[in-house]
Amino acid sequence: MNNIIAFNVSSPSDIALQIAARVKVRRLELDLTQEGLAARAGVKFATYRRFEQTGEISLRGLLQVGFALNALSDFDALFAQKQYQSLDDVLNEQSVIRKRGKKNE
Repeated sequence: MNNIIAFNVSSPSDIALQIAARVKVRRLELDLTQEGLAARAGVKFATYRRFEQTGEISLRGLLQVGFALNALSDFDALFAQKQYQSLDDVLNEQSVIRKRGKKNE
């Protein structure tokens, strides 16, 4: 039993709730109310409250909240292009992509 590897697979809903929880912690660290942060972010209070409770918010709303919390740079790495260390890394990845493409044809 000790050799079993545990995988932590999160659903999009789980991740949204985790983000909302981190935003709430940051809000409380700044001693802001939900209404106060919603006003600073330029989102409706009901929208922000629902976000903390359910994790649901538009991307634009999330970016506005990130801006209000001075955390907009945290979004920079989202879907960023992969950085290669060598030409071999590029060639190896291209080989893998070509092999996957043949299976899907």
